[in-house]
Amino acid sequence: MILLWSALTCGCAGNAVVEAGKPPDSLEIISRMIQKTDRIVATAQVDLMTVQGHYPVNAAMILQKPSYLRMEILPVIGTPDFFLTATPEDLRVYIPSQGEFYSGKPSAENLGRFLSWAMNIEDMVMIFSGAYPPLAGENISYESDVEGHLLRVDMKTSSGYSQMIWMAQNGRIVKLVRNGSDGREIYSVQYEDYEPGSPLAGRITIKMADNVTSISVRFTDMKKEQATDLSIFELPIPVGSKIIKLD
Repeated sequence: MILLWSALTCGCAGNAVVEAGKPPDSLEIISRMIQKTDRIVATAQVDLMTVQGHYPVNAAMILQKPSYLRMEILPVIGTPDFFLTATPEDLRVYIPSQGEFYSGKPSAENLGRFLSWAMNIEDMVMIFSGAYPPLAGENISYESDVEGHLLRVDMKTSSGYSQMIWMAQNGRIVKLVRNGSDGREIYSVQYEDYEPGSPLAGRITIKMADNVTSISVRFTDMKKEQATDLSIFELPIPVGSKIIKLD
């Protein structure tokens, strides 16, 4: 890692290094830290800020790249009253107290119905897995430069969408900014509180461009497991539930 960093910083110092088509080695390091067979299991303190108010909750979360998510909101007393699972094809939500079971596409709009904010499931899973979300589009160009003790990598598509990633010498992401096709910021991400030797940030905060909406997740009891059985992300329909289609 140190040798790679030295090569990158020497190549970038004073002038940016521009590449096209293939991601630079620095991004490959981030991608390899958490594999698709790595499952992250954790409890988390979630703070959600929206124009409607502040919603702090405790949750049990299971994440697996690229877009597998299971979340259960943990009450102070009693059993969970909110279950959410997502796969690349399906989003399911069960609210036991209301006897309602929702199912639909894992779109940002459908997710926003339950979490009071809208973000693509894959983006969310990749970010909370300590990685960076994919940048949709063709002809992606990459530009690397050094800013102080951090390496900055800019990614941009031919359609104008872009994102910037700042990473430390150990390969950990420190910050991410996603911009729209008009060049305006969509959201930014801060990765903080890394434990020694861990590739996963202990706290991740996503802030939307409206400067109001944000979600901050502080992980506790976090562990990484090897898993290929994805059935835990398929929430079964409880008997007697009212089924509501989201699409």
